[in-house]
Amino acid sequence: MADPAPDDGADVDPTLFARLAADPLAGHLGIVLEQVRPGYARAAMTVGPQLLNAVGTAHGGATMALLDVVHAAVSNSHGTVAVAQDVHTEFLAPGRPGDRLVAEGIEVHRSSRTAVYRIDARAQDGRLVATALARVFRTERPWETA
Repeated sequence: MADPAPDDGADVDPTLFARLAADPLAGHLGIVLEQVRPGYARAAMTVGPQLLNAVGTAHGGATMALLDVVHAAVSNSHGTVAVAQDVHTEFLAPGRPGDRLVAEGIEVHRSSRTAVYRIDARAQDGRLVATALARVFRTERPWETA
């Protein structure tokens, strides 16, 4: 990630983290949410045989799911429900079988009603596999009532 969020050591509330980490599709694909703090999130996934496309590289849908899990986590990291409005993804290099892809998302801009995030997915050798610019609508509903 080019501009990481400041590390103030303040991860989100454990209850919020647990709810974000319990994403059923993420679990099905082997995506593990590793860290969430206000304005930052990180998740990882290993490219196994079930995540390959017909060419033998990481399926774009699986890679996009990894980016989307991070998008959901980082955009909800302030404790209020945020819903995706747009995600623009660029696939830059193939994820290879056995690669551990790590996606990190940072908050680029946040207002009272919308926010924008950048999410990058890299392989363990540093290859930038995909990048996304994503926007959400921020509700006023706190996660405690979601």
